[in-house]
Amino acid sequence: MSESEGVRRTPLNRERVLAAAVAFADREAGGTDALSMRKLAQDLGVVPMALYKHVANKEELLAGMVDTVVGGIDPPAAGADWKGAVRERVLSARRALRRHPWAPRVIESLPAPTPAVLGHLDAVIGLFRAGGLSADLAHHAMHALGGRLLGFTQELFDASPGVAPDPRVAAQLAARYPHIAEVAATAAHAERAEEDGAAVGGGCDDQFEFEFALDVLLDGIERLHLAGWTSSGARRAVQ
Repeated sequence: MSESEGVRRTPLNRERVLAAAVAFADREAGGTDALSMRKLAQDLGVVPMALYKHVANKEELLAGMVDTVVGGIDPPAAGADWKGAVRERVLSARRALRRHPWAPRVIESLPAPTPAVLGHLDAVIGLFRAGGLSADLAHHAMHALGGRLLGFTQELFDASPGVAPDPRVAAQLAARYPHIAEVAATAAHAERAEEDGAAVGGGCDDQFEFEFALDVLLDGIERLHLAGWTSSGARRAVQ
């Protein structure tokens, strides 16, 4: 019996369908846009109708793929303080999703959070509450962290390297926007000073910037917690 015959005879189940779909999206340049039930059936060596016993349609397939990916988020180490535990879980989420570049867009496109996404968010809130944060502060902390809870970033500008501008044009822009030029020059100097790492010659270090923003947010949340902050008190203060 050939290897392909052995694969075809392996009983089909939901887990195998989802694993194959994730592998397909990871492999194909088009990600989930290139995925169809027909192509997935070909990969699995079955007829397309066999898939519908396990997923009702492509939307359900995508939701299951998201749950497969989010299921790879590791819990924080036992004994960590709440801030360290939240940081560890968020960075684990970022690693899990970066292994599947199509996943963030799919998560945002689905009409509702999947069970695994809800489970992840619930776990983060649980870490806040176990650390003594009020439900009120935990609520606003989740808003502040936003997409970062799943490792998403939203940059003002594309920080990837591009074609170097004409020096005369660059000088004109620097004269017109001096503060932007100053910050950009600082980042460039930091890259040149780096001996090795992701930042060298490749624009801003995305992982460093993600962790910097995450730490700023967590430090701020911690200060509010220690100060006994409440949203009702904050609203009264600005009236």
